[in-house]
Amino acid sequence: MTDSALPGLPAPPPLGAGALPPGTYDGSVVLVTGGGTGLGKAVAAEFARLGADLVIASRKQEHLSSAEAELGALGGKVTTCQCDIRDPEAVAGVFDRAESTLGLPDVLINNAAANFPVPAEDMSPNAWRTVVDITLNGTFYMTREFGRRHLAAGAPGSVVNVGASYAWTGGPGFAHSAAAKAGVKNLVETLAVEWGPYGLRVNGLVPGLMPHTDMTDDIRAGLEQARDDRDARQPALRVGAPRELGWAATFLASPYARFISGHTLVVDGANWQRRDAVGAPVVPVREQLGRGDFRL
Repeated sequence: MTDSALPGLPAPPPLGAGALPPGTYDGSVVLVTGGGTGLGKAVAAEFARLGADLVIASRKQEHLSSAEAELGALGGKVTTCQCDIRDPEAVAGVFDRAESTLGLPDVLINNAAANFPVPAEDMSPNAWRTVVDITLNGTFYMTREFGRRHLAAGAPGSVVNVGASYAWTGGPGFAHSAAAKAGVKNLVETLAVEWGPYGLRVNGLVPGLMPHTDMTDDIRAGLEQARDDRDARQPALRVGAPRELGWAATFLASPYARFISGHTLVVDGANWQRRDAVGAPVVPVREQLGRGDFRL
């Protein structure tokens, strides 16, 4: 069989198909940070299709307004909260609003993060702090508040932290994000053990390349222009669909995964493992980003 005839991994079921029985999340409240756009919104949609009521948190009100209408059309109740997760008091306010409107969240999806490419030698202290504060500290503040309230109520719950594969491979050009995501992965493993006796599960979820309509026009256009080459670089010979991440999240947080905790599930068609199998030439980060020689 020639390379051009290789089938790759099959396409996913259509949008709207369910990975779990209908009504799996009836009566449940799911809180999603960064749930107003992109993969966070796609994850929230799959919970809504299974009966969950949603609390959507985002820093930008315009994202919340459009997401509320879109997710509300799927049938459940939707509450939105504008929140900077770097602020522990603002985080507590999200949970206060959730409890007053829908009830204590049963599931927390920590999806909010920050990232941008920059060589480590050019990275300002503010750039480092911003990404680490949102990605690591914000995730911890959200998880801590969820845990505190569940421990006080004596209620079980489930946390899913959205991570990145460079948490264990390293991410040249993204030292701030890679370090923060490594911390997020360790939180999964640490808190799963610490809180397991109280009925709280903590897992991780790592997406591969999953183009979506909330990507900026230039990124979306670039991915589409390089579509054939992009897909050929994936072991699956295709990229992922956002709903595939949503299906994985709904499973990990569901009653069907009650003996799964401390685990990070990678949803990328085995793409991250190919790094060791394909010896691609090394291109320095400065060259990739079109930067000249470093000068003090």
